[in-house]
Amino acid sequence: MRLGNTDMIKIQREDVDIGAMIAAAKERSMGAIVVFDGIVRDDNIDEMEVEAYEEVALRDMEEIRDEAVRKFHLHSVDIVHRVGSLAVGENILVIVVGAGHRQEGFEGCAYILERIKERAPFWKKEYRKDGARWVKGNLEH
Repeated sequence: MRLGNTDMIKIQREDVDIGAMIAAAKERSMGAIVVFDGIVRDDNIDEMEVEAYEEVALRDMEEIRDEAVRKFHLHSVDIVHRVGSLAVGENILVIVVGAGHRQEGFEGCAYILERIKERAPFWKKEYRKDGARWVKGNLEH
């Protein structure tokens, strides 16, 4: 884990400065930083509303981070999940993983993403030309 810093696990309405997250994650012992940037895609939607049971979602993301750190020997994990009204092209979920080696980084990042989709209480409502629909969890269709 990062010396002198704590990993960032956040839920926020504001956009994410991915460059700043990457810069803050870097440390000399890392051989890889892996970034996942989940964005609202143009899947015949006009916009998306994302909601969360924030207290539980934060706890779940912290537990998922801790699992991934142990399992993949990660140096750092930062996760920012957005809530609120999001337009096509905006960031929904950003995960920045620092690892000693690329394979650990890729596997750890994928593990974190899949566990968040499975466990954390996030919901999205897609606004389409033919109406709106709620979708639980799964950030990807």
